[in-house]
Parts: sequence; C-alpha cells; structure tokens
Amino acid sequence: MEGAAAAYGARDWARAEQLCRLILAGCTDHFEALNLLGIIKAQTLRLDEAAPLLRRAVAVRPDSATAHNNYANVLRDLQRFRDALVHYDRALELEPHYAEAYNNRGGALRALGRLDAALESYDRSIALRPDNAEAHYNRGVTLHDARRFIEALDSYARAVLLQPGFAAAYYNQGIALQELRRFDEALRSYDCALQIAASAEAYNNRGNVLLELGRPDEALHSFDHALQLNPALADAHNNRGNVLRELKRPAEALHSYERALQINPDLSWLQGAWLHTKLQLCDWADIESAVTDVTSRIMQGRRATRPFTVLAVTDALAVQRRAAEISSDESELVSDALPPPVKRAAREIIRVAYYSSDFHNHATAQLMAGLFELHDRQRFEIAAFSFGTRKRDHMTERLQQAFARFVDVRARSDREVAQLSRDFEIDIAVDLKGFTQDSRPGIFAHRAAPIQVNFLGYPGTTGARYIDYIVADPTVIPRHTRHYYSENVIYLPNSYYPNSYQINDRREPPGDAVPSRAQLGLPQAGFVFCCFNSTYKIAPGTFSCWMRLLQAVAGSVLWLLSDSSTAAGNLRAEAERLGVSGARLIFAPPLPLAQHLPRQRAADLFLDTLPCGAHTTATDALWAGLPVVTLAGEAFAARVAASLLNAIGLPELVASTAEQYEAVALALATDPQRMATVRDRLNANRLTTPLFDTQLLTSHLENGYAQIYRRYHAGLSPADVLVPADLSHAS
Repeated sequence: MEGAAAAYGARDWARAEQLCRLILAGCTDHFEALNLLGIIKAQTLRLDEAAPLLRRAVAVRPDSATAHNNYANVLRDLQRFRDALVHYDRALELEPHYAEAYNNRGGALRALGRLDAALESYDRSIALRPDNAEAHYNRGVTLHDARRFIEALDSYARAVLLQPGFAAAYYNQGIALQELRRFDEALRSYDCALQIAASAEAYNNRGNVLLELGRPDEALHSFDHALQLNPALADAHNNRGNVLRELKRPAEALHSYERALQINPDLSWLQGAWLHTKLQLCDWADIESAVTDVTSRIMQGRRATRPFTVLAVTDALAVQRRAAEISSDESELVSDALPPPVKRAAREIIRVAYYSSDFHNHATAQLMAGLFELHDRQRFEIAAFSFGTRKRDHMTERLQQAFARFVDVRARSDREVAQLSRDFEIDIAVDLKGFTQDSRPGIFAHRAAPIQVNFLGYPGTTGARYIDYIVADPTVIPRHTRHYYSENVIYLPNSYYPNSYQINDRREPPGDAVPSRAQLGLPQAGFVFCCFNSTYKIAPGTFSCWMRLLQAVAGSVLWLLSDSSTAAGNLRAEAERLGVSGARLIFAPPLPLAQHLPRQRAADLFLDTLPCGAHTTATDALWAGLPVVTLAGEAFAARVAASLLNAIGLPELVASTAEQYEAVALALATDPQRMATVRDRLNANRLTTPLFDTQLLTSHLENGYAQIYRRYHAGLSPADVLVPADLSHAS
C-alpha cells in the first residue's frame, strides 16, 4: 500500500493501479486500496468503474468522511446529484469542518438548480478555508448562473488574487463583464486568461467583445486564433461569419456559416444567419428546401433563426409570431429581474422615452427627427436612451436638441438601463428596434416603464409578454390578422386619406440636380424599372415576374441597389436562365440620402418585393416623385408600402394578387399617358395628403399615447385603442 501511494504521488498511476489490484486480490475489503483505486479510476475518467470501488470503500469504513466525499464526487460526475448530496451530507455530519466537502456539495446543488443552497455551501467552505481559490471561483460561477454578475465579479477577483494563474477565473470574469457591457474590462480579462493558457473559447469570446467595441478586423483575427486551436468550434465559425458580414464580406461569411452548420446544425440562431446571408447574395440554390426546413424548426419551438430573417422568407403570420415568441422568451428574466415598477400618481405631462441604437444618420432617425422636434412640450416630456455607435454626426446633434434628455447607455447593462428609466420616472417606453440589428430587448424584459410600446423599427409582432402595445394602422394590421399580434394595437386613423403608421420627416424637396442617365450608368432611352430594397428581400418568384416585365417592355432595364459583385453575378445569371440578357440589370451602389434621393428621379417605376417589402425605401421613392407598385401580403412587413400608398392617395398602385401586381406594372410601363398621370398625382399629393404631414401624425400618435396612459392610471388592462381622425373631438 505504501508503494501504491508513492507511485500515485509520483503520477505513475498505472503502477499504483497495479499494486492496488494486487492488494485487493488478496484482501477484497482493504479500505485504502479501494479508496485509492477508486480515485485513480475517477481521475482517468473511468467513472463507471470508480463508483463501485468507492461504494465498497464507504461500506468498509462508513465513519470516513473522506470516503463519503470521494464517493459523492464520482456520483456528482455521473450526474447522480441527489445521491451525491446524501454522501456529502454524511461526510459533513462526520466532519462538520470539512471545507472541501462543502465546496464539492455546492457543485451538486448548483447542478440541481438550487442556487441559494449552493451559495450557502460555498460560503460555509470559504468561512472554514478563506484561502481556497476554487471555492471563491465556484461561488462566482453560481452567482453568474443567478445573473448576479456584479457579485460574481467580486468572487472571481478574490479567486485570481489567491491564485494569479487561475485562467478559468479570468475567463469567467470576462463573461460577466461582457454581460454587464463593460467591454474594455472584459477584453482585459480575456487577455489575462490567454496569457496563462491559450483557449479557443477565450479567443472566441474575445472576438465578440472586439466586435462590440467596433474593432471588427481585430475580432476576425481573434476568431481565426480560436479556430487554429479548435477547428471544430462551431460557435467560432458562426461568430466569424457574423464579423465577415459586418465587414461586408458576405460570400466569406456564408462559407463560415456553412462550416458551422456542418459541425453543429442545431447551434442557436445559426440556420437563420446562414439563410439571411444566402438571401443577401441572391444565392437561391435549394432555397425552397432551406425555407421549409427553417419554418419547420420554428414551429417546433427551436432556436433556428432570429425573427428578422423570417420576415424575408415567409408571409405566414403564425410562423412570424412563433419565431418572435422563441426569441423574446430568451429575454425573459428570472433571478435578476427588477421588481414590478411602483405605480405613481398620474400627472399632466407624460414622460415618453425612445430607445434605439440609431440616433444618428440612419433610416429610423431620418424618418423620426421631425416627430421628436414636434412633440407637444406642454403635454409630453421626451427622452432618448441611445445604445448605438459612439460616432457623432449632424443627425445626432440635431436629435440631441430635440430631447429633454439624451442619455448614452451603451456601456450600461439592460438591467441598469431599465433602472435608470425608472429613476427618470418614464411613463411610456418606446422600443424603436424590436428584433433588428443591435436591439436590446432585455431592457424591456426588465420593465423600463409601466407602459411599453413597439414602434417603427421592427415591422411585426415581438411576441413578448413585456411589450404592451404596437403602433399600427388598419392597412398594416387588418382586423382579420389582429390575433397574430401579441401586443395591443394603437390604431392610427383610417379616414378619407388613411394615415400611415410610418412617421415621415417633412424634408426639403429633393431638388433639381438630377444626375443624367449616362452618369448613372442607365441607357439614354427606354423604361427604367427599379427596386432599391436590400437584395435579401428579392425572392425568386418576384424576380421571375420582373424578368417577364423586361421581356414584355422592349428596351427596358432593371435598376437595383447592391455593392456585392456576388449578388450582382447571381442575379445576372438568373436573368440569363430566364431568357433575359444580364446586361439589362444595372446595379447602383449605396449612397448617402442626399445623393440617393435625386438619382431616383431618373427611374420610371419602383417595383416592390414580397414577402418583405419596401419601407423607408418606398418613402424615399415617393418623396422623390417616383411611383411605387406593391403587392400587399398578409404580414405587417408585406403591407407597409400599401400603407404609404394609401396615405398619399394612390391606392390603385396596391395590388392584391401577383397577377394584378404584374398587370399594373406592365400597364404603366406601356402607357406613357397613364404613367404621366400617376406621376402628376404623386407630386400633387406629396404635400396635401397625410403621408408627409409630420405634424398630423405626431398629433395622432400623441393621442394614442394619452389614451394608453389614461387606461393605465384608470386601472384598466392594455387594450386596442383607436385614434380618432378628427382630434378636435377626441376626449
């Protein structure tokens, strides 16, 4: 036995095992041999062999706290957590000051989800042995599980102070700091962990932090390091795809997503990222089966895709709602959630806050700037909570002047932002992001305000229990589709000229400096169809329709927006397959709005997409005097252009079937007089109908806010509200 112990101490475990077996061959109940052999088996991951040996050791010496602790450790590693607790408790009955047993017991309790009991066990261990870095680390991990990140940081800090080479503690410290959006500190923690031990997981998380810090090139290098260490790390391939998309290298991103799918096809949200990138590139190979697969996964309740991608692949409202519910459930908080907000007395001035990452020269800000400036300061106090880029531009400066408070909360956690909102006594929190890029649904899961509203940024339901209302109009949410929306609806009025839910800033006319067709790469003569929607919105069926129009209208071209040579090549190849010369497709690069608006006047007709149609792009076209033909689908995202056209008095440009859509476009393209009449009506209606009447929509929206505020203070549950067309009679 002394020889076996010496061999074990020298890490000659094979020799130690051999000697233990010799002992047990002659003495089957030799406690020391059973215990040591069980430990060796456990340390060499032969848990099924270790368990019976340690069980026999406990039977031989039931009064040995060490034996009970060792046996419990193996039971824990076999995931027999309740059985393990029995033996940890017995060990502690025999030896109440057994610090290691308390530490190990905490792990079993944590695995069972009994986090408070686990913390108590770790605290007992630390009280008995304050210098045990592992116990401090385990306590931090448990606090982390409970989403008590700030307290977890204290435990991780203590662990690394006691054991400076504790790489796992630095790594988890980085994760906690990342959760708290303290990205600079998180980066330092990951770097500390990597100095101690190279880890694919640490490089992977470091890449995500660098991406959050706006350093995508460095993030890409970090993901590459992760994959050098572990080429089978699916999450790193996925994240590499994310950063390549950020760097506008979608073809390479698609390759990374495909590699991740080969390794782990069930990785959360991966299939949607891959599918969205295929759509961006207009890579339609096997696209129907891909859409069928992702739809099936959504309806099974799986995390296949973020909801934004779903808007582009299906008009089925049941699928869109289910995808939204799956995503919003991720934001539901349990252990670290703020308590329900305290109900305050009603007051005359309602405090409304808008939350976005887009308070800069972005489509959302371009649409909403006038609303922010025109809010009635006698009735509303408005604030902005900005969690977007730190870069400032002229739009940021303009918006800062419009708000009573403009708060940069980029570096604050969701919980902190929600608490700050409560500290400011915000009455109505308006989420302008939904499920779009850089959204922060966790803020609203914490209840930033007693009333929470989904508006403008995301054209669909959030499926979230914590969002009370959605701003809409009867066109985007008709009564027969109402039940697919989890929110209650603030319906803007539908009178002789319906008011679109989409607020538009009344801008200066686009001017007369229209570039020549030659400057734009367009033919001097011939009809110019165009679509300036993002390429991911172009569906194969829609594109086939467009090609039929080109075939029917001699000398016509199709003018599209894209800076991807891959997407352009794929579309030209598809055109050739459908019998249309690829040269008749002309691609325009993205430009700033001031340059993009006037060039649209060189086109003749804007063709909308389905199932996700034109939103801001349609507004821009109409403001520039370019008519839009749309096909109204079932879902919100498929009906926005219809809402805009109704609000500007051109309902005849809204088709209800694919055949009608094609017929309307063809009729306009082949009848110059009809085309001229539509253009004249558009230009006449631009400043006389509700679409660009920013003050009117601001007043209607304020009436909706006032109604939901009164309902709340009257003790009524949220319900649909109808804004009257004539506000002079509004109560």
